[in-house]
Amino acid sequence: MLDHFGLLAPLYERVIRPPDAEALRQVLRLPPRETPCEACWLLDAGGGTGRVAARLRPYVGHYVVVDLSHGMLRETAHKDALSPVRARVQRLPFADETFHRIVVVDALHHFDEQAAAIVELLRVLRPGGRLVFEEPDIATWRVKLIALAEKLALMPSHFLSSAEIEAAIRVQGYHPWTQRRDPLALWVGVDKPGPHLTAAG
Repeated sequence: MLDHFGLLAPLYERVIRPPDAEALRQVLRLPPRETPCEACWLLDAGGGTGRVAARLRPYVGHYVVVDLSHGMLRETAHKDALSPVRARVQRLPFADETFHRIVVVDALHHFDEQAAAIVELLRVLRPGGRLVFEEPDIATWRVKLIALAEKLALMPSHFLSSAEIEAAIRVQGYHPWTQRRDPLALWVGVDKPGPHLTAAG
């Protein structure tokens, strides 16, 4: 299969808009930069070049970026204080309840076995932790055009609606929520029952 992301990796951050770190910090319920959670572990699943990780890194003590593309992870390795790991999100090489926070930005539609990936992410999320997906809203006509373009480029993308993502989380016994990110994207999140994360971890 053509490695689209390996080919795009050197140019990826030049053509993709940078993430809004403050908005992500708030939706992930991370402490402010002045009082980072040094004991906290954050997982960026499908994190590619580490473009999101580089901006969220100041808020936590440990940041792991998981991706399947060698090319994307080579770009991640050039960024300070990030730990790149090559793995499928459906089979994460981490113990249960490892991460305080998990973020998946613009990546779920690229995963195969999406339901299995969601199960794995919930497995490695600590009690009291939060998992947030940021996904293009397939209900909008512009995102439908993006989905068509990716199919024409032979990318195996499969865009889920927020209701479908919520259903995949709910069937695992959790209570997801959806919040609009902007006109083209949504956040779908879930909190794992347990003690709330504090700046001390």
